[in-house]
Amino acid sequence: MDGMAEPVAHPITVAIERRIDPSRTVEATSWMQAGTDLAAGFAGFLGSGWVRAGEGSDLWYMLYRFRDIPTLEAWEDSPQRSWWLDSGRAFASEVRVERRTGIEGWFDAPFATHVESRHPDHPTSPVTGPVQQPIPAAPPRWKQAVTIWLGFFPTNLLASWLLGFVPGFAEWPLIARVLLSTALLTPVMTYAVLPWVTRMLRPWLQRGA
Repeated sequence: MDGMAEPVAHPITVAIERRIDPSRTVEATSWMQAGTDLAAGFAGFLGSGWVRAGEGSDLWYMLYRFRDIPTLEAWEDSPQRSWWLDSGRAFASEVRVERRTGIEGWFDAPFATHVESRHPDHPTSPVTGPVQQPIPAAPPRWKQAVTIWLGFFPTNLLASWLLGFVPGFAEWPLIARVLLSTALLTPVMTYAVLPWVTRMLRPWLQRGA
């Protein structure tokens, strides 16, 4: 229908749990890396990585993130991914798949003792390091809401105060004022405030509800 607003795209994170033949660890490591390299070549790719549940465990996790459902499905339905999956069937079997959207990606991650991740701008440069203790799943929704509010309230307060110095800003139409403030605050919250707040509150977020 003409004039209908386009649906807002939300990044999608996919977490896949697989069992890997422990005698084929070397092959599986190369296979996982090949999968992240393939995904990095697709439009909408935002990042990927693979996670082992422990040095001797046969549980491995793979995570990848795309801009929205269409770009994710372009990767998942691609012949390249089909070929890659077929090449690992001798030693890898899928156990569970989860799709996560929205703000929860800031809070949760699989349990792990070893992580390898790749940045979409440098897909051939892995960053590997030990995680000293398990990373828990997402905290309760109410804790997520409190965390977001603790970041948003002072940020919005500061922005409102600063925008008050813009000549004539108070006389702007309400929709124009809200449009400008949200356009300014969204990237600040996404790339600076929210990551910092979640780091500061991590002990509280990771405790029981």
